[in-house]
Amino acid sequence: MDRELALEFVRVTEAAAIASGRWMGKGEKNAADGAAVDAMREAFDSVAINGRVVIGEGEMDEAPMLYIGEDVGAGGMEVDIAVDPVEGTTLVAKGLPGAIAVLAIAPRGGLLHAPDMYMEKICVGPKAAGKIDINAPVTQNLKAVATALDRKVEDLTVVILDRDRHSKIINEIREAGARIKLITDGDVSPAINVAIDGTGVHMMIGIGGAPEGVIAATALKCLGGDMQARLYPENQSDIDRAMKMGITDINKVLTIDDMVYGDDAFFVATAITQGDLLNGVRYFGGGARTHSIVMRYKSGTVRFVDAIHKFDRKPLFVKRV
Repeated sequence: MDRELALEFVRVTEAAAIASGRWMGKGEKNAADGAAVDAMREAFDSVAINGRVVIGEGEMDEAPMLYIGEDVGAGGMEVDIAVDPVEGTTLVAKGLPGAIAVLAIAPRGGLLHAPDMYMEKICVGPKAAGKIDINAPVTQNLKAVATALDRKVEDLTVVILDRDRHSKIINEIREAGARIKLITDGDVSPAINVAIDGTGVHMMIGIGGAPEGVIAATALKCLGGDMQARLYPENQSDIDRAMKMGITDINKVLTIDDMVYGDDAFFVATAITQGDLLNGVRYFGGGARTHSIVMRYKSGTVRFVDAIHKFDRKPLFVKRV
């Protein structure tokens, strides 16, 4: 994919973040998501790609736009696109930190078509790459990561979703002596944080959404981090959905290369609310300021884009609330 596309992809997530950010703290998570979907879908129309949504807002009969299988773009190279216009709708609705507008792109056939179900995940940064094992006890993984980072287990901070299903894992982490950062929603942002020095996060573990897992895997691949995952079906319907999408071995341990194929991929995110790595959307009279990150695997480039938008100068695909 052309490197010039990087800024075009940033414009897509910027539009979604600006649209959704208007709903911060208003208690309307569906409205926040709908605004982002509308803005993101319209922004794609100006990007020189022949894109197909492989991870999106749902099946064609469930979502009016950015549904799985929808074609987007103004024409160009054939690519697969994974989108989450608002990763953390509840965070936006409650005005909490960590919500982002995010997408991952790879050449056609380059992304795992993950079904809408749960997935076990363990994520680490570059220094601990190759040291994790999703089948091993939590304590063993903590010791391996600590050794790789040349520190004690007590010096590690682990991010995990605050869910009842994680009570056993949380207890194991506490007994091992590591610190824990519980989050209420949105596990893509912390997956990025584990691979960037200075965020204070060293591992993410737990069960979250499978589509978000593929998006996180794209970021970690670009950053040189590591991730292992395994689908976590709750019923026969989940298994049937996975089989329909071409996944025949439900119990297979998935590596980053199983989820993001090849040597070319982009990851882009724009903060909607304040985060550990990115600043949320800030509005001023007649405009807004956004903070984004864009990564390209082929070159290893990671860019932070701090942008000021003037609403009277150009269309931003944003409808006023």
